[in-house]
Amino acid sequence: MMRAIVPARPRVLPVLRVMFLLSVLSACGKQEQDPKAQGAAPPVPEVGVTAVQPRDVAVENEYAGRTAGFREVEVRARVTGILQKRTYLEGQRVKAGDVLFQIDPAPFAVALARAQARLQDGEAQLRQAERDWARVSALYGENAISARERDTSQSNLDLARANLAGAKADVEAARIDLGYTRVEAPVSGVTSLEVRSEGSLVGPGAADSLLTRITQLDPLYVNFSYPDADALRQRALLASGKLTMAGEERLAAELRFGDGSVYGHEGYISFTDSTIDPATGTVRARAVFPNREASLLPGQFVRIVPKGLTRKGVIVIPQAAVMQGPQGTFVYLVGEDDKAKIQPVTTGSTLQSEWLIEEGLKPGDRVIVDGVIKVRPGSPVKVAAPAAGNAPSAPVQPESEREQPLRSAGAREATA
Repeated sequence: MMRAIVPARPRVLPVLRVMFLLSVLSACGKQEQDPKAQGAAPPVPEVGVTAVQPRDVAVENEYAGRTAGFREVEVRARVTGILQKRTYLEGQRVKAGDVLFQIDPAPFAVALARAQARLQDGEAQLRQAERDWARVSALYGENAISARERDTSQSNLDLARANLAGAKADVEAARIDLGYTRVEAPVSGVTSLEVRSEGSLVGPGAADSLLTRITQLDPLYVNFSYPDADALRQRALLASGKLTMAGEERLAAELRFGDGSVYGHEGYISFTDSTIDPATGTVRARAVFPNREASLLPGQFVRIVPKGLTRKGVIVIPQAAVMQGPQGTFVYLVGEDDKAKIQPVTTGSTLQSEWLIEEGLKPGDRVIVDGVIKVRPGSPVKVAAPAAGNAPSAPVQPESEREQPLRSAGAREATA
């Protein structure tokens, strides 16, 4: 029998397998030789460092405050009568002594006239008693009358003198009451809305005496409070000499508005309470500011910055250098081996963009202040050159002079 002829299989597939294996081995060899493929060590991070040194710093804490009138006076009626007239405009500025209201003066003018008549009667009785005493004393010297008659004449003279003194007091009281019909401003300031209108019956009682209020705006008070911790710390620092106060009598004060702008006039702290409010845990204080232009009004919310307190020989670092961890606040220091290490610190108050360090740092410590996010404890770091902002500033050149070197360089390149 004849066998079927089977064609021979080509030997292409084995050859392809050999080529694939060779290519895989070649790629593995390249990976072994390429350090990037193995994952080379990351570059050493570059950081900004500052060597801390003690210095004197001004302590300027900011507290919330509210303005209030220097004086807020209630204008009240002091006699009973009909309110005839109001002589000012509501909300108008008035000066001390200006007439604000007029109460009907007629009844008080009559009372004054009656008192003056009694005064004249008392003067007449005194003159008569003095004449009687002159005659009686002469007769008594001649033994023409008894001692009893002399004593009676003496008593009449004393009584006339007493009646005259009472009549003079009545005249003065009636004159005062008549003067009270002209209600005057006790202080200079701005008036409020009237409480009682013309035609009302007013009197010295608590319910019907209030007529208006006057608020003195120049100067102006700013009431504020600060935490008891600040008060106790300041007392301890002042006692130890670590905190000094400029001026022995009072501290200056700066007023800032909500938008951050600063009031144009400096004030001073006029009052600090000697007790701590148990409800809020704060100490009440008050500052006084001039307000000649009436740019401040009572009831405004402002910020108060006491000035004149100075911490002596303290260490301050930028706030960006202070980190917060599970064990508290810390900073990164650059050691002598140029490796970063953690240093726990105790922070004090903030000074604008800096922290005051109470404990944890000593003079000469190199604190990482820039690039902190790239630092790992115990890892090496590279200290960068001081930034342009920390180096001495060069004179600013005009724009035309700054552009000239660029144009000259471009010209040289074109020539080349």
